[in-house]
Amino acid sequence: MKWTDINEIAIKLWETHPEVDPISIRFTDLHRWVTELPGFDDNPKNSNEKILEAIQMRWLDERD
Repeated sequence: MKWTDINEIAIKLWETHPEVDPISIRFTDLHRWVTELPGFDDNPKNSNEKILEAIQMRWLDERD
Protein backbone atom coordinates (compact mmCIF):
# COMPACT_ATOMS: atom_id res chain seq x y z
CA MET A 1 0.00 0.00 0.00
CA LYS A 2 1.29 3.44 -0.99
CA TRP A 3 0.34 7.00 -0.03
CA THR A 4 -1.62 7.24 -3.27
CA ASP A 5 -3.90 4.35 -2.22
CA ILE A 6 -6.18 6.79 -0.42
CA ASN A 7 -9.35 4.69 -0.59
CA GLU A 8 -7.66 1.56 0.70
CA ILE A 9 -5.94 3.50 3.49
CA ALA A 10 -9.21 5.14 4.54
CA ILE A 11 -11.01 1.81 4.69
CA LYS A 12 -8.24 0.23 6.76
CA LEU A 13 -8.19 3.21 9.15
CA TRP A 14 -11.96 2.98 9.58
CA GLU A 15 -11.67 -0.76 10.30
CA THR A 16 -8.76 -0.23 12.70
CA HIS A 17 -10.10 2.86 14.52
CA PRO A 18 -13.92 2.78 14.22
CA GLU A 19 -14.37 4.87 17.37
CA VAL A 20 -12.28 7.80 16.08
CA ASP A 21 -13.77 10.89 14.49
CA PRO A 22 -11.44 11.45 11.50
CA ILE A 23 -11.82 15.23 11.82
CA SER A 24 -10.50 15.17 15.38
CA ILE A 25 -7.21 13.43 14.62
CA ARG A 26 -4.01 15.44 14.23
CA PHE A 27 -2.05 14.97 11.03
CA THR A 28 0.97 13.79 13.02
CA ASP A 29 -1.12 10.95 14.48
CA LEU A 30 -2.75 10.22 11.14
CA HIS A 31 0.66 9.97 9.51
CA ARG A 32 1.82 7.51 12.18
CA TRP A 33 -1.33 5.41 11.95
CA VAL A 34 -1.04 5.14 8.18
CA THR A 35 2.59 4.08 8.33
CA GLU A 36 1.69 1.46 10.97
CA LEU A 37 -1.04 -0.15 8.84
CA PRO A 38 -0.32 -3.74 7.81
CA GLY A 39 0.73 -3.78 4.18
CA PHE A 40 1.85 -0.14 4.07
CA ASP A 41 5.25 -0.11 2.39
CA ASP A 42 5.80 3.42 1.10
CA ASN A 43 8.41 5.89 2.27
CA PRO A 44 6.98 7.82 5.26
CA LYS A 45 8.60 10.98 3.90
CA ASN A 46 6.50 10.81 0.70
CA SER A 47 3.40 12.17 2.42
CA ASN A 48 2.32 15.76 2.66
CA GLU A 49 -0.57 17.77 4.05
CA LYS A 50 -2.60 17.40 0.85
CA ILE A 51 -2.36 13.59 0.95
CA LEU A 52 -3.17 13.43 4.65
CA GLU A 53 -6.19 15.70 4.16
CA ALA A 54 -7.43 13.53 1.28
CA ILE A 55 -7.10 10.42 3.46
CA GLN A 56 -8.90 12.17 6.31
CA MET A 57 -11.80 13.22 4.06
CA ARG A 58 -12.11 9.77 2.49
CA TRP A 59 -12.05 8.19 5.96
CA LEU A 60 -14.85 10.55 6.99
CA ASP A 61 -16.87 9.49 3.93
CA GLU A 62 -16.24 5.84 4.76
CA ARG A 63 -17.41 6.32 8.33
CA ASP A 64 -20.60 8.08 7.28
